[in-house]
Amino acid sequence: MQQTSILLCALFICFTVPMQAQTPVPKPDPAVQKLQVLMGHWTVEEEGKAGPWGPEYQITLDYDSQMILGGFFLQGRWTIKGLGGVALEIIGYDPVTKNFTDDIFFGDGNRLVGVVTVSGNTWTWIGKGILAGKPYQVKGRIIFAADSMSLTAAFEASSDGKTWMPWFENKHTKTKAANR
Repeated sequence: MQQTSILLCALFICFTVPMQAQTPVPKPDPAVQKLQVLMGHWTVEEEGKAGPWGPEYQITLDYDSQMILGGFFLQGRWTIKGLGGVALEIIGYDPVTKNFTDDIFFGDGNRLVGVVTVSGNTWTWIGKGILAGKPYQVKGRIIFAADSMSLTAAFEASSDGKTWMPWFENKHTKTKAANR
């Protein structure tokens, strides 16, 4: 019985390894290269607007990002300075819609899910999420400086998709390029 198992394992290795060696390694869509502008370490100054989700606030965050999984996705990690709050972001490219998908997971269990359209140095974000325990539609605009070393963002939220309220504005400054 043991000899049969060893023989089957050897046959499996002999046939599957050469087949895998002949399979071309998939490569990310060239559009994914647009995500590289986000790679590195950023400091973020954010001003939250008062609304049904809570009072006005001002915080400073760190954002660290890198390409993962063979360059198919960008992973970003947000850390709120002094408060220990964290969020994990995964951005990928959908070659069918020719847009980026953005999933943000917060340390309190909340999540934002959106689609990002890139046009030059302007990124438009449209999606949905839970704010203060209620579902909201979210939209925003992210504008990169010409040198890609800073960006500004402004986001709005709506509970009904008709009436939009300012949610937050922030400014990112790249302080360290990513190791490639």
